[in-house]
Amino acid sequence: MKINYSLESIHDLIRLRKFIQAKNPNTAERIASELLAGIDNLKVFPRMGLPVSHAPNPDDIRDLFVSKYTVRYLLGSQVIFILRVWHEKEIGKDI
Repeated sequence: MKINYSLESIHDLIRLRKFIQAKNPNTAERIASELLAGIDNLKVFPRMGLPVSHAPNPDDIRDLFVSKYTVRYLLGSQVIFILRVWHEKEIGKDI
C-alpha cells in the first residue's frame, strides 16, 4: 500500500509540530516520529483504524489513534489517503 497526504493533512502536521516545538522542541520531534510511524503501520495493517460511523462510507473512512492524536484516512484499493490530523483537544474546533 502507498500512502498519500492531502494538502490539509500536511498543513495539520506542520501546524501541530510548530505548536509543540514552541513549547518543547524535543517533544515535537518525538511526537512527529510517533505520528509518522503510526501512519507507516497502515501500509501493513490498512484497516487498523476504526470506521468513522457518520462518514458516507464508514468502512473506507477510518480514524487511526496515535497517542492523543487522530489521523483520519481514506482507504483506497492501492492507496491510503491521509485526510486530516488533529490533537484530541481540538475536537469541535475549526481545524
